[in-house]
Amino acid sequence: MSANKAEKSMERIMYASRWILAPVYLGLSLALIALFIKFYQELYHFIPQILEIDESQLILTILTLIDLTLVGSLLVIVMFSGYENFVSQMDIAENTEKLDWLGSHDYGSLKMKVAASIVAISSIHLLKIFMNIEQTDNDKLMWYVLIHLTLVLSALFMGYLDKFSRY
Repeated sequence: MSANKAEKSMERIMYASRWILAPVYLGLSLALIALFIKFYQELYHFIPQILEIDESQLILTILTLIDLTLVGSLLVIVMFSGYENFVSQMDIAENTEKLDWLGSHDYGSLKMKVAASIVAISSIHLLKIFMNIEQTDNDKLMWYVLIHLTLVLSALFMGYLDKFSRY
């Protein structure tokens, strides 16, 4: 009986320890605020120069804003999905707006969303490098492409393994 009590106590403590993650997810919301500030800082510097900058600089700035937006979206997905998967379901009132995907991402789909977002962010960075290709050394360019291809292949392999493990 004593061993059973100890086991149940240990299981309760382990299960309750998931709440240690809650402040971590809350900290991600602070990172989202930092991203918000950086986004509007970029926009603040961009707007006054919009009539003077050339087309390639316009595209680079827009890509930077898209990049920041993708990172912010990734933060939201990780915050909410991670919280719901590992800490607790969110108790959102019926009359409150609710995200359609909330509660529908398991750990596998969360990993795939993160991997796809990382590939998208890497693609934007690579596109920005190609837009300024004359300022990039060939050996650095090779490393950027290799790293991007590694991320793409990793995401594809993770997707394959995820699909394979579901059967």
